[in-house]
Amino acid sequence: MLAISDETRSLPLLTMDWTDVCAVDDILVGTGVAALVHGHQVAIFRPTAEGPIYALSNFDPFSQAFVIARGILGDKGGVLKVASPIFKQNFALATGKCLDDQNVALECYPVRVVAGRVSLQVPGLVPANKAAASPPTSGERS
Repeated sequence: MLAISDETRSLPLLTMDWTDVCAVDDILVGTGVAALVHGHQVAIFRPTAEGPIYALSNFDPFSQAFVIARGILGDKGGVLKVASPIFKQNFALATGKCLDDQNVALECYPVRVVAGRVSLQVPGLVPANKAAASPPTSGERS
């Protein structure tokens, strides 16, 4: 039997719940926006009016700045991408992989759109006292 100490019970837990971020219409077609989700700066892109929404880390590893959301959308060899606004490295929207340096990739986050709202799955820490509380009932939001 596994014993759980009081010290272990007080540690925060990692969660991957869906987090409501914004309305789809808050993101202009052909652009990106930045959002702070569970302490992570996330770049959210809407390349077309009817197509999917993408979410990547907003941190540009080449310039060491949080600027990816301000990048230029386009395609490279048929791959939808964002070009960093600083040094112009290209990152695939669907995977976060750098198209110019195979050793570099941005974190890529799952996105869903429900009733015109964009939600992301971004890892976050939940304090143990909140995690121990009963889960929300239907209709309640955590």
